[in-house]
Amino acid sequence: MGGNGMKKGIVQYMRNHFLSPFNGGMGWLFLLLLFCVSCDDYDSWTTNPSSQLTLSKDTVAFDTLITNQGSATKTLILFNHNDKGLRIRQVELAQGAASPFHVNVDGQYLYGGVGEDFEVRRKDSIYVRIEVKLPAMDSDDIHDYKDELYFTLESGTRQKVVLTASGMDVIILRGETITANRTLDAHRPYLVYDSLVVAPNVTLTLPEGCTLMFHDWTSLLVRGTLVANGTLEKPVIFRGDRVDRMFDNLPYDNTPNRWGGIHFFAESTNNVLTQCDIHGGDYGIVCDSIAFTETTTPLLVMENSVVHNIGGTGLSLTHCMTRFVGTQISNTRGECVRLMGGAHQFIHCTIAQFYPFSANRGDALFLTNHEGDTPYPFVWCDFLNCVVTGYADDVVMGDIVESDEEHCNFLFQNCLLRTVVSDDATRFVNVTFESPETEAKEHFVLFDTKNFLYDFAPKSESAIRGIADSEFALMFPTDRRGTNRMSDGAPDAGAYEGK
Repeated sequence: MGGNGMKKGIVQYMRNHFLSPFNGGMGWLFLLLLFCVSCDDYDSWTTNPSSQLTLSKDTVAFDTLITNQGSATKTLILFNHNDKGLRIRQVELAQGAASPFHVNVDGQYLYGGVGEDFEVRRKDSIYVRIEVKLPAMDSDDIHDYKDELYFTLESGTRQKVVLTASGMDVIILRGETITANRTLDAHRPYLVYDSLVVAPNVTLTLPEGCTLMFHDWTSLLVRGTLVANGTLEKPVIFRGDRVDRMFDNLPYDNTPNRWGGIHFFAESTNNVLTQCDIHGGDYGIVCDSIAFTETTTPLLVMENSVVHNIGGTGLSLTHCMTRFVGTQISNTRGECVRLMGGAHQFIHCTIAQFYPFSANRGDALFLTNHEGDTPYPFVWCDFLNCVVTGYADDVVMGDIVESDEEHCNFLFQNCLLRTVVSDDATRFVNVTFESPETEAKEHFVLFDTKNFLYDFAPKSESAIRGIADSEFALMFPTDRRGTNRMSDGAPDAGAYEGK
């Protein structure tokens, strides 16, 4: 009882003498003292060895990078979950000034790989920014790099983060024009700046395993001849030069508009692309209009290849002669395939319009035989054992003018088409018309829109299975991955044989 009475007395005394309206000065003084005590708590620091930083990562890992090129910036966060502040006496890279890693702590760059006197207040955090520029090693092999970043607290406690990166040397082609027949080396990737030009009457040959990496807006411009001899195990790759990631699940290499594309001009001839992977460009392949007859050698023959994830049109072919076999053209912002007249054969091709980065995407296939009043006749345009599908209800579109003066010869035979059912038995032979009520993506074995990964081989229950014409399948008996099309006696339409 006495203790409680004493407490009540003290409280009443404080009310009367410090907090009453008649003692305002003393009341404010008391509040100021409380504020100072509070500030003192906020500004208090600990040297207790058990009080440590919490690191957002124990390893900061960079993807494989091009040597002598700066990396993107990665972020490490230092959290202080303790009730008192922590002072960091020193931050240092184990390799010091010799380290290829560059570090900025809370806005302060670590010159010579060392920095001192950083503070992390209680319940607060600071940011560490890390970049790397790897030295060239004049080697065909990928080299691994490692360093350690140490944080020494005022208590003497030492914490560390491991830094890792891998580097590959490249051969730089800057604004180069190929003026004599040349075969590139496949031992290292080529990094192309300011476009690569193949002059008229000159052949550029790309052997199996050759990789061309193009910088922003850079293209391959072919006025002569391009021969790419890829194989299933070692394809010829055309891609952008960003090797880092936009997000943890999304490499820049899986995004479009990383580079230009491949342009075949009217004077170009005899281009052959086998087992090629063309992806991530502003456009895929453009072929200019040429003068030709039925005996003319095709401007372009492309077999067992991929044109994928393009920011514009995948194939834009204007009044030329081409042939595509076992090839996938997929996921383009514009049309996957746009044909303006000419003479074309598509045999066992998969044309799939599932562009994931915009709902405003083009058709899978667009056909036209004129541009304004200028006619561009289809001498022939055959789609044999092909798949043409996509998100939209109708992905096969056209602007066709039919007249006696113009050829308008196109044929779809033993194909799966996502379009309006046609009763034209001359142009649509043994065609499976896909209902818009079905989910087109359900045809395929992998359709991962979160990580942007696709495999356009058909599932066992897909309507693509077993609808191909055996005659054309026997002409090209293996699919893009080397699988025998006739293994089950009923070949599938498209570039891939299901299993």
